[in-house]
Amino acid sequence: TVAAPAQEDRVLDVCAAPGGKSFAMAMDRRDRGQILSCDVHPHKLKLIESGAARLGITIIRTALAEQGVDFPCEVDVLVTGDAGIHTINLEMRGVDRPTDVLSFPEFELTPGELPGAEDADPGTGYVPLGDMVISLERVKAKEYGHANRRELAYLAVHSVLHLLGYDHLDEGPMKAQMREREETIMSVLGLERK
Repeated sequence: TVAAPAQEDRVLDVCAAPGGKSFAMAMDRRDRGQILSCDVHPHKLKLIESGAARLGITIIRTALAEQGVDFPCEVDVLVTGDAGIHTINLEMRGVDRPTDVLSFPEFELTPGELPGAEDADPGTGYVPLGDMVISLERVKAKEYGHANRRELAYLAVHSVLHLLGYDHLDEGPMKAQMREREETIMSVLGLERK
């Protein structure tokens, strides 16, 4: 069977391992639409991960590695639209509007501090770092003169840094420190600002 979703379609590949269908579709669509790849067999997820790594689909993993995260961890990611992120923003933060990205860290860290092995979930062995929520509508609505792929990568990197204790509550040193880390990681990803 050949899948030929339209540009605006959302695709759920529930039997994705080893990832061939999802990856071929992602390359064919060239940063358009949404594809969620998963598998009901947890042991097959490594096949999807290795395929993503071969294709360079490793934004979150690269951001974590650049911050010194070298232990098994998990980040829950939800890609939604404005209505979904608006609801979450209102329920979790009391803010009645959509936004581009939300981050909900599992730990209260300071920049450069990492959780320890003792923080791992005993059932999985993974350290849960927290949740990120990204509005794809906001990604597409940004008008910074760069591709949706770069904006989505930037928001994922931004969220990873929040999960690891970075913040930008001030317009001074905290924000500058976070921006410097974002730009460094984006450069490593080959997605620096042009």
